[in-house]
Amino acid sequence: MSERVSNRVFDTVNIILLAVFVLICLAPFFHIIAISFSSNRAVTSGDVTLFPVEFSLQAYQSVFSDSSMIRSLGFTVMLTLLTTVMCMIMTIIAAYPLTKKKLKGRKFFMFIIIVTMFFSGGIIPEYILVKDLNLLNTIWSLVLPGLISPFYLIILISFFNGIPESLEEAAEIDGTSQIGTMLRIILPLSLPVIATLSLFYAVGRWNGFQDTLLYITKEELYPLQLKLYQLVQNNMITDLTRNEGPSAGIRAATESLKAASVVFATVPILIVYPWLQRYFVSGVMLGAVKG
Repeated sequence: MSERVSNRVFDTVNIILLAVFVLICLAPFFHIIAISFSSNRAVTSGDVTLFPVEFSLQAYQSVFSDSSMIRSLGFTVMLTLLTTVMCMIMTIIAAYPLTKKKLKGRKFFMFIIIVTMFFSGGIIPEYILVKDLNLLNTIWSLVLPGLISPFYLIILISFFNGIPESLEEAAEIDGTSQIGTMLRIILPLSLPVIATLSLFYAVGRWNGFQDTLLYITKEELYPLQLKLYQLVQNNMITDLTRNEGPSAGIRAATESLKAASVVFATVPILIVYPWLQRYFVSGVMLGAVKG
């Protein structure tokens, strides 16, 4: 067997295995989508697998008719954008100085950062701090406590360290300040890692609801994932399936309603991935040209 044929067989086997793996990973999501579009009888009888049975929009009618779900979606989008922007700003301005060997106490600062990855003050001290700062029932209680992830900070520091020092030296010779070097040289070359960490921060905030359970009691500040959590815990079934008046909508099945809510909470963040994937490619090309 020639080397070309051997490589072709190897590539074909890899493609088949990857395709099977992707289908296995996507099967649960397709199952949830199928349940959300299926009728009450089909869901309760267990006839739904990967495709809808007795197609129905009852569950989505119930979800979109609930104003609290729409309000939570808008609040979650705003919260995710605000958190992502602030987290990236704080992570960048913390990572760049820590790449400077002339910074006094740099090793000590890195040691403190690494320690926080393994030890924390705990939930109760953090709650007391947020309370004493009068941040309870405010959006800042969901943003400020997690502004910098030590793990993401270390990733960004490692990427900055990989950028040739000669570029910074050339910028200094041209009279560029440290801030100007960071904005004009370092950040344009770091677009791929910035986009990646932004996605990580955004997904983490979008999927988070534990801090809301601790700090938020106002329903208008409930993120979408907390509403979904309450729904799965059967705390919102009555509100979402209530019919009022003679012309009210059709009552949705409980399992279909849960599935529709999962899709409702998942699709917005999935839309971000294709856009960021293109952004990764452009960032890599920009870095290659400037490097």
